[in-house]
Amino acid sequence: MTYGSICSEFYLYWSSCHISATSFYLIYQRVVIVLHNRLAPPSWCTVRHANRVLQRVPSSCSSECLIFFKRSVMSFFPPCEDNAEWSTWFNVDHPGGRGDYEQLDAIRYYYRDRVCERPVAIEARTTDWVPASSTGETVHTDPVLGFWCTNSEQPTGHNCSNYAVRFLCPRGGFVPVGLSSWGPWSDWSDCSAQCGQAGVQVRSRSCNSHSQHWEQQCNGPAVEGRACKGPACPDDVPACTMQCIMGRVNAECDACMCEDHLLLGSVRSAGGLPAPGAAILRGGRYPKLLTVTDHNGHFRIPGVCPDGNGTLTVRLQKHSPLTAVVPHSTERTSVLHVRLERAEKLYMVKHPEHKARRLGQTAAFCCKVSGSLEVQRYQWFHNGSLLDQRQLNYDSTLVLRNLQMDQAGEYYCRASNEGGGIKSKAATLTVIGTDAPPCHPKPKSHLIRLPHDCYQNASDSFYYDVGKCPEATCVGKRDNGIRCKDSVPYCCGIAKMEEKQISCQGYQLPIMVAKECGCRKCVDTKAMVRGRAVAADNGEPLRFGHIFMNGVRVSRTGYKGTFSIPVPPDTQRLVLTFVDHMQKFVNTTKVLPFNQKGGAVYHEVKLLRKKEPVTLSTSKTSTLQLGEVEGQDPIAYLQIPPNSFYRENGEVYTGNVKASVTFLDPRDISTATAAQSDLNFIDEEGDMLPLRTYGMFSLDFRDENEDNPLNAGEVKVLLDSAQVKIPEHRHSMKLWSLNPETSLWEEEGDLHIEKKQRGKREERTFLIGNMEIRERRLFNLDVAENRRCYMKVRAFRSERFMPSEQVEGVVVTLINMEPTAGYSSNPRAWGRFDSVITGANGACLPAFCDDQKADAYSAYVLANMGGEELEAVASSPKFNPNTIGVPQPYLGKLNYKRTDHDDPRVKKTAFSINVAKPSPNVADEGNGPIYAFDNLKECEEAPFSSGHFRFYRVEGDRYDYNTVPFNEDDPMSWTEDYLSWWPKPMEYRACYIKVKINGPHEINVRSRNMGGTHPRTVGQLYGIRDTRSIRDMDKTTVSAVCVEFKCSGMLYDQDRVDRTLVKIMAQGSCKRDSVTPMLQEYLVNHLPLAVNNDTSEFTMLAPLDPLGHNYGIYTVTDQDPRTAKEIALGRCFDGTSDGASRVMKTDEGVALTFTCTDKEVTRQSVFQALQNVPGPSVVSAAGEGRPNRRQRGSTGALRSSRRRSVQNSPARRGRPAR
Repeated sequence: MTYGSICSEFYLYWSSCHISATSFYLIYQRVVIVLHNRLAPPSWCTVRHANRVLQRVPSSCSSECLIFFKRSVMSFFPPCEDNAEWSTWFNVDHPGGRGDYEQLDAIRYYYRDRVCERPVAIEARTTDWVPASSTGETVHTDPVLGFWCTNSEQPTGHNCSNYAVRFLCPRGGFVPVGLSSWGPWSDWSDCSAQCGQAGVQVRSRSCNSHSQHWEQQCNGPAVEGRACKGPACPDDVPACTMQCIMGRVNAECDACMCEDHLLLGSVRSAGGLPAPGAAILRGGRYPKLLTVTDHNGHFRIPGVCPDGNGTLTVRLQKHSPLTAVVPHSTERTSVLHVRLERAEKLYMVKHPEHKARRLGQTAAFCCKVSGSLEVQRYQWFHNGSLLDQRQLNYDSTLVLRNLQMDQAGEYYCRASNEGGGIKSKAATLTVIGTDAPPCHPKPKSHLIRLPHDCYQNASDSFYYDVGKCPEATCVGKRDNGIRCKDSVPYCCGIAKMEEKQISCQGYQLPIMVAKECGCRKCVDTKAMVRGRAVAADNGEPLRFGHIFMNGVRVSRTGYKGTFSIPVPPDTQRLVLTFVDHMQKFVNTTKVLPFNQKGGAVYHEVKLLRKKEPVTLSTSKTSTLQLGEVEGQDPIAYLQIPPNSFYRENGEVYTGNVKASVTFLDPRDISTATAAQSDLNFIDEEGDMLPLRTYGMFSLDFRDENEDNPLNAGEVKVLLDSAQVKIPEHRHSMKLWSLNPETSLWEEEGDLHIEKKQRGKREERTFLIGNMEIRERRLFNLDVAENRRCYMKVRAFRSERFMPSEQVEGVVVTLINMEPTAGYSSNPRAWGRFDSVITGANGACLPAFCDDQKADAYSAYVLANMGGEELEAVASSPKFNPNTIGVPQPYLGKLNYKRTDHDDPRVKKTAFSINVAKPSPNVADEGNGPIYAFDNLKECEEAPFSSGHFRFYRVEGDRYDYNTVPFNEDDPMSWTEDYLSWWPKPMEYRACYIKVKINGPHEINVRSRNMGGTHPRTVGQLYGIRDTRSIRDMDKTTVSAVCVEFKCSGMLYDQDRVDRTLVKIMAQGSCKRDSVTPMLQEYLVNHLPLAVNNDTSEFTMLAPLDPLGHNYGIYTVTDQDPRTAKEIALGRCFDGTSDGASRVMKTDEGVALTFTCTDKEVTRQSVFQALQNVPGPSVVSAAGEGRPNRRQRGSTGALRSSRRRSVQNSPARRGRPAR
C-alpha cells in the first residue's frame, strides 16, 4: 500500500484478529498493522503505519472496534480521485545551470509509455519528499507543459531544489498491461507469541513489474498474515524462548552470556577528554546498569558476547546517550571506544501564534522544540494555569473545540526532558460572539500633521484627526481545517472612509477620514536586518566576512562591512554569527532585534579584535591574565597544567602552543556594545532569565607548526573575589559557555571560594572553577540576577511629544551599570545590555534594579534609527519633568541626566538614570516609567499619559505629504488606493532628482507629484515633498538638493503604468538655467513630453527606467521604504550610480540647475511658514549647538538632513496643494 493511494471506498480486510497481552494484530490491504498495547492505557491500542502513530482504538475485536479502526486509518490517508490515477514519479533533470526543469516532453522521451496523452493534474516534490508548496521556492506547474523552477527567481544565495513530478491521468489512459507479475510467497515468519499467548505470522511477496502499471499487474496484497499461538507454558516456570548465536542465555532470559570473553572500553566526553562516571547499560527493552567508567574513563565488562548484535548504552551527565554495538570478535578480549556528544538543551524553534475565533469554532496552537534528547513531556497553560492533558489529549499541538468565551486569553507550551524545560512565548486567543463584529467598528483617534499652509484656526493647530483602526488579529473567513498557522491571516483595517474638506491658503484640501473598521486580509510584509560589522576599537570593517544562521551560511558582509539579511518567517529570536575568515576578529554571535511587522532595522555590530598570540610550552604550567584596564589588577587568571593540550581527535599534543586570549573587560564601559549574545540563559523551568557578567573571554589555541586548533582540559579559572563588589554574587558565581546556535549561555560549572598565597606576604581570596576548552571557545563569568525591572521608553519623530508623532522600528539599547559606592554618576563597570525595538506603544527594556537602594544599579540608555542616533530630552540648563515624560518626585529619585548635563560639548544622544524599583506603597511610583519584572504586560499596555522616557529625531529641512496616508515605520498601514505613493507593499521604489542652486542662500525645493497618464489618477495629487538645499563646503554661492519624487510604474492593481507628472519648483526668486542633456534627450524620445513654459519650474513625466547619475536621476528598489530612500540618497549625494557619500557633491550627477538671486522672496518657504504662523511653538531644525547637522560629514548628518519628516497627511481627488 503506497502512501496516499487509499481511496475512501476501499474495503478494510482483516484476518482473524486476536488480542494478546502485548499486541493486537490486523491485516489491512497489503500492510500488517500491529497495535502495540504497552504504551497506551489498558483498554486502548495504538495504530501505527510505517512507524507513525495513526490513531488509538479500543483493544477489542468487536465490529465497532474494527469500524472505528477503519475510519481512523481512512482519516489519515487523503481520498484519491474517483476516475483518475497517478503515474509514477519522474526526475529527468537536476537543478544545475539555470534551475530544475521536469518538462512533459522530456519525460515522454525517456518514458514513452508511462504518461497518458492528456494529464489532468501534476504534483511536485523534492527528492527529500518535501512538497513543492512547502519549500518556500518559486516554482511553476502545468499538466500540459510540466514543471520548472528557475534559480534566478529564488532569494539571493538560494538555488532550486531537486524535484520529482508525477501526473494524474484518466483511468484507462495508460497502455493495457499484461499478466500478473507477482513473485513467489516467502516462508511464514516465526510466531512472535510467547508461551500461552497469541501472535501473528507474516509472509510476503514482491512485484517484479517495472512498468508504471505495476498496480494492475500486481493486484492483491503484498503481505499476508495469520494468527498463531505460542508454545505451551510449564505449570510453574515460564519458558525462555531466547536463542543465542554465541554463548548461552542468562538466568533472566534477556541477554546472551560468554563467560570466557572480556570487553574493555573507554569513554570520552564531547571535548575528547576521558569521561569518568559514565554509566554503561545493557541495551534492550529493559536497560540494566553493568558498570561505571573509572577516573580515566575506562571500563571492563566480563561475559558480554562479541556476536555483533549486542548493544550497550552509554550515559553521561550533560551528554547525549549513545548506543554502541559490541563488535564481532573471535578473540577472548575485544575493545570498544566511545566518544559522546554534548547534549543540546531544549530550544523552542516554533511558537504558538495569535488566533481569533467565534463562539463554537476550533483553534489549534502548536510549538516545536529542538534538542539532542527527545521531549518527554508537553504541558499547555492557559492564563498561567496548567491544562488537563487527559481531558484535552494534547502533545506539541493543543486543539480547542467548541470554543467558549472563558477560553479566551493567553496560551503557551512547556516542553521538558531529563535535561530541563523550555517555554514558548504566549499566544493570545480572542473569542467573540457568533454575531459580533470581528473588529471594533469605531476608529481610534489619530492626528496627522497638515501641510504648512493648512493651519486650522478652529483647533489652533496643524493637526487633524483622521482616525485609525486598531492593530489586531480578527476572525475573517475561515475554513474548517485545524492548522497551527492560519492559511490566510486577517487583521483589523479601514472598511469605510469619508471625505472631508480642509480650508488651506487659497485652496480646499480633501482628507479621507476613517469612519468604520472591519476585518481584511493582512498586508503581506517581510522583515529584514541590515547594518555594518566593524571593529570595536577603530571601526575597521569586517570585509567579506561570513554570516551564519542556524549553522548555515546565509550571507557575507561587503567591502565596507555592510550586510542585509531577510528574517525567515515565524522567527522569534534572530541569531547571527559573524565569522572573519582572515582571523583578525573573534567570531561574534549576536541576537539582533527586528520589527515583527516588517521593514528593515539597522544594527551596528561591533567585533572584538583577536589578541596577538603568545607562545606556551605544553611541558610547563601556563598562567594567562584576564583583564584589560590599565592600572588595575586582572579580574581573573587561567592556569593550564602541563600536558593538558590535545588535538580534536583526542591525541595528546606536545610542543609549543600559540595561544590567543581575548578578554572583554566590563570595567571598560566602551566594550559593552561588543559583548556577544544578549546575556540570557534558560533555567530548569524553561524561563529565559538574565545574567550579569564579570567578563567574557574567547580562547584560541593552535599548533605552532601546522596551525591546527587544539583543545585543553583541566584548565583552572581563578576569579579575584575583590573584583566582585556585590557580596551575594560571590556565592552564586558560575562559569558559562555560549551556544552559538541559540545564542543562549549554558552552565559549565560552579566556582568555589579558596584562599591563595600570592607573593611572600599577600594572601588573596579567589573563586576557583575548572573547565575544558573544546568546541566552544567563548566563556563567561556570570551570576543570575533576580533584581529585575522594566523601563518604558518612547521615540518621536520630532520634539512634538504627541501619540501620533511616535516612531516605530527604533532600536533602544540599555546598558546596566554598577556605580561606584557613593558616586552613582561614576560607574565602575557595566554588567548587562539589552536592545528592543519600539512599536506603536513604545518599548519596554529589561533592566537590573533595586528596591532598597536607589543607586544600587544605574542604566545608560541610547536610541538608534537607521544608523542615526536620536537625541534624549535635555536635563540642563532647564529641567522640565513634563518634557522628560516623568513626574516629580519620582524623577528626582531616578536622577535623570542627559549625557551633556555637565559638559555641553558632549553628544546629546543618551541619558542615565538610577534604576530605582517602584515602591508599592508610593502611588506616584506605580505609573511608570519603571515597572516591576512581573508587570511586563502593564508596561507594554501603558497609556501615553503614564510615565516614560523620550527620544526624538532632530527635525531636518524636509517635509513629506502623501495624499493617501502611509506610515513608513509600519508596513501594515499600507492601503489599497490608486493614489498611494507606494503602490506595492514589499517592493518600495524610491526616486530622487538632484538639483543644483547657484545663489547665496540655501533654497527650499518642492516636488509636486500628480497622476500623468493613468485614467484613474490623471491630474490628481499623489503627494508633495519639500527639501532645503545644502551649501557646498568649498563654494559659498553654490548649494544642491536631492528631492524625492514619485516613481513612475504600475499602480496597486498592477494593471497599467502611470508616468507621474512631476513639477520641480525652487521656492524663491529662481530661474531654471539648464537641464542635463541626457535627461532632456530621454524625455524627448519617450513621449508624451510635458510642457515647460515656466522658467521658474521644471516639469516632466517621470521616466519609467532607472536612469542613473548621468541623467541626475537616482532610483533604488528595496523591501523597506526607508532603506530604499537611504541608498538612493547616498548615491544622489555622491553623484554616482553605485556609491554613497555623507557630503553633498554639488557638481556631480546633477539633473537641473537653478539660479536664485537676492531679490526678496515673494513666497514663504515651508519652514518660514512653520515659524511665523500663530499657534504652538515649533522648535527650529538648526538650533544652537548643531550648526552642521545638515551636512553629511557630521554625526547622523545625512539622515538628519534628509529624513526628518513630519507625519504624512492624507488628501486625494481634490485640488492639490500649491
